[in-house]
Amino acid sequence: MPSSACSSPGSAPCRLEWRPSRWQAAAHLLFALLMPWVAAATELPAAAHWPVGLLAGAGAALQGWRYSRQSPCSILIPAGAAPALVDGHPVDALSLHDRGALLQLRWRLHGRRQARLFWPDTLPAALRRELRLAVQARPIPRSRP
Repeated sequence: MPSSACSSPGSAPCRLEWRPSRWQAAAHLLFALLMPWVAAATELPAAAHWPVGLLAGAGAALQGWRYSRQSPCSILIPAGAAPALVDGHPVDALSLHDRGALLQLRWRLHGRRQARLFWPDTLPAALRRELRLAVQARPIPRSRP
């Protein structure tokens, strides 16, 4: 009987598409609506409650609008020591931080830190597991001397 090759060729590449979460956009909107009442509960002078609250609400709404307008990005985490790719650009220091229902993927691109937050509505459970396994299978980076 011929000897069989390795039964598993190793981890397959993990391909993901990040897009803005509707849940996070809704949270921004909720915060924007609640800001005037939050400002009224502070020890600001009474005349400043509503102007400060409306300004804070406008800031939260602007952040939510900017977030929802972000373009989707594609993420490829290959098996082995090949660098991960974000929108086709190789990245360094890829790490995954599990925050309960949220997953935060961090990396360095051209010396700048970047991150994407995966909410449950943007990444199904099967892809969440695949992402965790792909990041765990990556070799540990060696520190520079």
